Amino acid sequence: MKIVLVAGARPNFMKIAPIIKALKKLNSTGKQIPWKLVHTGQHYDNTMSKIFFDELDIPEPDIYLEVGSASHAVQTATIMIAFEKVCLIEEPDTIVVVGDVNSTIACSMVAAKMGIKIAHVEAGLRSYDRTMPEEINRVLTDAISDYLFTSCEDANDNLEKEGIDKNKIFFVGNVMIDTLLTFKKKSEQSEIMKQLGLENSSGRNRDFALLTLHRPSNVDNRENFVRLITALKRVAEKLPVIFPVHPRTRKQIEAFDMSEHFNFCTDATEKLNGIICVEPLSYLDFLHLMTHAKLIFTDSGGIQEETTILGVPCITLRENTERPVTITEGTNELAGTDPEKIDKYTADILRGTWKQCRTPKLWDGKAAERIINILKANAANIENPMENRGTI
Repeated sequence: MKIVLVAGARPNFMKIAPIIKALKKLNSTGKQIPWKLVHTGQHYDNTMSKIFFDELDIPEPDIYLEVGSASHAVQTATIMIAFEKVCLIEEPDTIVVVGDVNSTIACSMVAAKMGIKIAHVEAGLRSYDRTMPEEINRVLTDAISDYLFTSCEDANDNLEKEGIDKNKIFFVGNVMIDTLLTFKKKSEQSEIMKQLGLENSSGRNRDFALLTLHRPSNVDNRENFVRLITALKRVAEKLPVIFPVHPRTRKQIEAFDMSEHFNFCTDATEKLNGIICVEPLSYLDFLHLMTHAKLIFTDSGGIQEETTILGVPCITLRENTERPVTITEGTNELAGTDPEKIDKYTADILRGTWKQCRTPKLWDGKAAERIINILKANAANIENPMENRGTI
């Protein structure tokens, strides 16, 4: 078996890192699975991509497609054209795609048409909101994949309801959590809190909230954006809100003439108040902030999972989630753009009455090892060790 691993955007890097680690571990035993890493270059910020690769110990990509930013259609088509050439040269038996970005579906469609097996990591997640581009990517990728590696049991149920062959579904756990558990201790060396003035000279931390916001439904719609920021400014009257600003969000702040609502000061010697905008952060700096935050507001998917493991209260600024386990077992609740829910949930957290959480099944740091064991079993043409979708 020869494998091509595909990464395209920052969320992919955290998911691909433990798979590379597991492949290296296997190959060090002499049981070789040849592999190559393809970076599609879907992510627009090459500097930040390099930081993530360096921090997560991901080797330089063997192949870098450099597709860049574009509309969904143009970007997907460009990736398909470039990736087909890769497959013709490399002749992989299997490609491994992660998550739900355009690179995921683009490379999967190429592989399916070329008779190359597809392994989808993080399969089966469903928001049931087809207005989300990611939902389209998830559903289509799952429909053509040969190995569907799921992170939670409700994902298995979703796939079976859609008629996916049970023998293709493997509940392995969450590779994002593999990465978090691997790097959590290292993240404590981060100086980001001191740089932002959140840690005083005696090492004591100030309470603060952390915010991420980038979804089109939140930042491309001026009414929704203003409603959210107005509610979050009330939160910022109680404790500073640290906001690493996504480039698309910064663009919309300028387009909507909303700069007056934010504090763009990042000098720790000045008074920190309001919604404090900072540049996008590295993985280790952001993990450090997540670990020490009093609460987190987000419209991201992965952060809902990470806060569940960290035990940090999470308020998701969306009407739905493809990760309901973070609500039923984790620290997460949905607020959408409802100011009353944002106010109530914030008050509950600050009073210390937020719900307790438990660790979802198989979020134990070993998901990538399970994935590689399954692929290894297939390569050796032996019966799968998971015994009809059981866990190992």
